[in-house]
Amino acid sequence: MISACAAVGPDPSELPQTRLQAAFDEGGAAPLGQVGTNAFWSGYQDRTLSRLIADGLDTSLDIITANERIRAAAADLQATQPLAAQITGEPASASRVRSGGDGLSTGYSSTANLSAGFVFDLFGGARRAREGAAAAYASAESQVQVTRLAWLAEVIGAYSEARYNQQALALTRETIRAREATLEVTRNMLSLGLATDYDIAQTEALLQTAQADLPAFEAQFSAQVYRLSTLLNQQAGPLTATMQGGSGALRIPPGPGTGVPAELLRNRPDVRAAQQDLSQALAAVGVATADMLPSLSLTGTVSDQGGATGWGFGPRLSLPVADQGVLQASRIRRLSEARSADLAWRSSVAAAVEDVQTAQSNLRRLRQRVAALDQAAASYDRAYDLASTNFEAGALPLIDLLDADRQRAAARLQAASARNDAAREWAALQIATGAGAAVERIAD
Repeated sequence: MISACAAVGPDPSELPQTRLQAAFDEGGAAPLGQVGTNAFWSGYQDRTLSRLIADGLDTSLDIITANERIRAAAADLQATQPLAAQITGEPASASRVRSGGDGLSTGYSSTANLSAGFVFDLFGGARRAREGAAAAYASAESQVQVTRLAWLAEVIGAYSEARYNQQALALTRETIRAREATLEVTRNMLSLGLATDYDIAQTEALLQTAQADLPAFEAQFSAQVYRLSTLLNQQAGPLTATMQGGSGALRIPPGPGTGVPAELLRNRPDVRAAQQDLSQALAAVGVATADMLPSLSLTGTVSDQGGATGWGFGPRLSLPVADQGVLQASRIRRLSEARSADLAWRSSVAAAVEDVQTAQSNLRRLRQRVAALDQAAASYDRAYDLASTNFEAGALPLIDLLDADRQRAAARLQAASARNDAAREWAALQIATGAGAAVERIAD
């Protein structure tokens, strides 16, 4: 009969509803389903990146730390008792003392005490406490996935930046070789009286500018590798050797789909964590409400004092009369915390929708930018080739060749930078939908 009593306070399993638009502004209405187990980074078709992520999922200190929080929450859940009556009592104790003194005989005295009780969960306070602990455990599990997605974003970002700087180094070295060839031609023309010292100075300055860019790109590459070393919890030396092997800049995979906003409620771990935090806050209201009501318990004691055995057993009814003001204030506080948790959950849903729409819009525009800059770089390549041919034939001034050289070098780096931005934004969109959150490891 006692176990059938309804628990007081709001039911943590009955969460409020939130309105969501039918589709994202620039997306379709085709659902994605559960995407948490999608190892989306395999879409880059970069074996080095996939291998680093596979190893890092096991070695990342951030992920390991988050997993420890799950263990702590599991212990808290285990400490709650899913019973209609909670078992309570004082620690069992026993002693045997040898005593004596002047004029007193020496002897031994023994004592033993054992007490236990059952507190009946008349109004569901213990049930609500267990529901709150279960919600805290679920929230900790979701927070691990939040940590995993944040880690993935940083790893992919650092890897992409490292590959971009490698590409920038290669392009700059190619520019240096071209400018060295131009300088040699200009010196030959100077010996024939067809160029001036001013022409030599201009050509040398342009060459030296490109040479000065190399250390900056090398430093940026090293910085990103060191960042990867920290994220993966690996030594920097072997990782640098792996990265220096080179595998080219990350490609920009097709897609992805974004599904519909309602899917974010189950696919986004931060939204699910906020939802579980709300459930925990609602359960706390139930606990605070039950604390204001009477409690019934059965207690029993058994003691042995120097060979005299005694026992006692009976019910006890507790009425929290004197501290009703304090208990009422505690309940009001729990209600306020539940409202705050509700607002935080609704805010997380709105932020998730914003993340998807922003990443989708950015990726679409970045694809357009990449296409335009690739065409521009190709055009500047053709212009430079024509300028170089005409210069060597004496049909084009040196100043025009140097200008074409500068424009080509800048266009190449711009195109490479845009591709890097688009590749990273592709991952940002995947992460915004919750993809990869539940992947604990991927095969090499």
